[in-house]
Amino acid sequence: MLHIHNGDSSAETAKNARIPGEHLAWREALVCGPTPTDLSANEFRKVRAQHLAGEYGARIDECESELEHQEKALAGFGVHEEVVLWFEHDLFCQVHLVYLLNWFAQRDLGPTKLSLICIDRFPGVDDFRGLGQLNEQQLESLLPQREEVSESQLQLGAKAWDAYSSSTPAHVEDLISAETDALPFLKTAFAKHLERFPSVRNGLGRIENVLLELIQSGGKDFRSLFPAFQQQEPVYGFGDAQVFLHLKGLANATHPLLTMSNSGADLRGSSQIADTSFEISEQGKRILNGAEDFVRLNGIDLWLGGVHLQGENSEWRWNEAKNTFESGR
Repeated sequence: MLHIHNGDSSAETAKNARIPGEHLAWREALVCGPTPTDLSANEFRKVRAQHLAGEYGARIDECESELEHQEKALAGFGVHEEVVLWFEHDLFCQVHLVYLLNWFAQRDLGPTKLSLICIDRFPGVDDFRGLGQLNEQQLESLLPQREEVSESQLQLGAKAWDAYSSSTPAHVEDLISAETDALPFLKTAFAKHLERFPSVRNGLGRIENVLLELIQSGGKDFRSLFPAFQQQEPVYGFGDAQVFLHLKGLANATHPLLTMSNSGADLRGSSQIADTSFEISEQGKRILNGAEDFVRLNGIDLWLGGVHLQGENSEWRWNEAKNTFESGR
């Protein structure tokens, strides 16, 4: 039996629990950076390794080696009687889930059974955010509840990955306007993905606007900002690294929206990140209030799935009042 977990936390707990089989920690962050379609496996791996190395301060060869290790582990699924996917309801997890469902949908599973555990709550855990919160006994209790992945789930997963990795977000918009009950958390998660696109109001996505609002309301240090963001936007499922990188991007813009202490903080040093503090700039206040536009001031070079926004304007603008896209202004 092969278990695929979203990250190291739940994988390590599962290894120590009485859950038989091999445990693979899926170490990626496909929710951030480029995931363009029409690339070979080797090309896609190189694109992802370059992104991960650039964002997280690792070596490109190390990133590529880790991604290749994951691919080889996947490719060996046929030696297992069963593969169990362990994922959650948030966008971070749902992107990985549809990537894997798409991968398996393109292969003959033979006698191997593909199963899924995907939850958004757990009895007795009031503020459930992910499987990493659960202890060994709690994870063990989920194994008997796994369900075999259906053909409709495989097909929807493949369709969802195609939409996410498409060069136009209109495909995600079409996806979530249709029937997605086979994957019950997909619609809500992918709707939050669309809110990451630059707003028609000020050129910032939902994540940046929420972070600026939290800072303006008095959340100065990352130690308090991160849990506040998690509380307000739990569907994103972001870890501290992803939130920190968004803040750093606002501080390092040509026309900064934030000032930050400890600008040289290393993502691999959790104490450095926690101790970093932020102040909203006058420019940041004007943009937050909609008086100016972030993209018009700073330009844009941003990947959201398969969509590459670049240049002096954004081809796609999200209208949060109407929940739809408008052409770039």
